Amino acid sequence: MARAANRDMSDGKGLKLEAHQVILKPMVTEKGMFQSDTLNQYTFKVNPAATKIDIKNAIEKLFEVKVDKVATQMRKGKPRRYKFTYGKTKSWKKAIVKLKGDGKIDFF
Repeated sequence: MARAANRDMSDGKGLKLEAHQVILKPMVTEKGMFQSDTLNQYTFKVNPAATKIDIKNAIEKLFEVKVDKVATQMRKGKPRRYKFTYGKTKSWKKAIVKLKGDGKIDFF
């Protein structure tokens, strides 16, 4: 199994990230707003080196809510072209966070 390039696994604890380094930005989309209203789930763009436990702790610290469950996805970069140059967008990590009870996060 390959290990992440950013992690120092020699001490067994991995990379330490602060809460503001874990959560990069909230994903405010039409689907995300529907999930927040009906399912009490919020979507965030997160640091690719962050684990589910890191994400849970960061959300609880930054927004002062209780987290029930965290689901993560690694989104692959898309191929792009500008005139005669071919390239690719960056890959990124997405986290869907379900809150306990009637916890709410206000983005606006």
